[in-house]
Amino acid sequence: MDVREIRKQFPILDQEVNGHPLVYLDSAATSQKPIKVIEAIDQYYRQYNSNVHRGVHTLGTRATDGYEGAREKVRQFIHAKSTEEIIFTRGTTTAINTVAASYGRANVGAGDEIVITHMEHHSNIIPWQQLAKEKGATLKYVPLQEDGTISLEDVKATVTSNTKIVSIMMVSNVLGTMNPIKEITQIAHENGSIMVVDGAQAAPHMKVDVQDLDCDFFAFSGHKMGGPTGIGVLYGKKQLLEAMEPIEFGGEMIDFVGLYESTWKELPWKFEGGTPIIAGAIGLGAAIDFLEEIGLDTIEAYEHKLAAYALDKLSEIEGMQIFGPKDPSKRAGLVTFNIDDVHPHDVATVLDSEGIAVRAGHHCAQPLMKWLKVSATARASFYLYNTEEDIDKLAAGLVKTKEYFSDVF
Repeated sequence: MDVREIRKQFPILDQEVNGHPLVYLDSAATSQKPIKVIEAIDQYYRQYNSNVHRGVHTLGTRATDGYEGAREKVRQFIHAKSTEEIIFTRGTTTAINTVAASYGRANVGAGDEIVITHMEHHSNIIPWQQLAKEKGATLKYVPLQEDGTISLEDVKATVTSNTKIVSIMMVSNVLGTMNPIKEITQIAHENGSIMVVDGAQAAPHMKVDVQDLDCDFFAFSGHKMGGPTGIGVLYGKKQLLEAMEPIEFGGEMIDFVGLYESTWKELPWKFEGGTPIIAGAIGLGAAIDFLEEIGLDTIEAYEHKLAAYALDKLSEIEGMQIFGPKDPSKRAGLVTFNIDDVHPHDVATVLDSEGIAVRAGHHCAQPLMKWLKVSATARASFYLYNTEEDIDKLAAGLVKTKEYFSDVF
């Protein structure tokens, strides 16, 4: 993997920010886009912009081929059985909300349980909170170990025969924890519940095989894997999707519309009401091509190497608190941290003055912040275009931040 050549594919990285070469360490929030994706979207709008499925003219056919071709690329990317199981959405949030609003409302009742963890992103907490309130169900949390990992024994103790839905992220966007989804899915199924996986931080960085995981639903976003914003995917097992009702109604998702009754199209289109996200899907397909040319196994191994290097470099800084597993083999390519007596927003501001982009705040994970006993953290997240030199600059910037606030106070 030639990172120098890969970086050339990302034009945004070739710039200065605040007088310094850009060091982009916020890919967990959104990744940068390779030329291949930018050109694919540009080509769609320049050469064959048209609506899909509705027309018989040439542009419409090309657009439909591009859109449905992207669906097939997604199917192969996550190893689903059929394109019928691939629903295009606006992102992970919409995908999880679709499961909660459709499957959840039909299958969860008073006294039932929904199980999640303290590390979940808000988009994998709030839909279940709302469903539990609406149905009189109980929302339960699998406790976390001291290092921010999950014990399967705790999963077994939390999931019961009353549990209808288990929904857990595959990789934590704060701790970097890589959760044992396959084993958790088995526990869920043994108790008669379905397994929903938030794959937003997993799909961009490692191979995903939904058939091997045996999860019932899997959600991810295009913008975190080199694709455009506004496009995401909900994978669902065919038999579950067939039994579910759509939650958006209008054009595109209908079969027959009468004055008082209507019927829906077959999968996957019954869940894609209105003009779909055509350019987004085409861009996502191009992002998948780009990632697979490099190889997801190669990307994952490289990011583990970066995470290990970052843990070593940052641990050398006095007053540094690092959150999540200390073993780099148990975490994905990000490091979340705080510096003693310096607010994370101040850390991010000083780093930005050095051209270094990191995230600061609660990372849409306020329950986890409470569990960590902090109000906010700073996070450096890596992708295939980052280098050890980037991490060296981060470490130097953090030392400068620490010295600056020591002098001030």
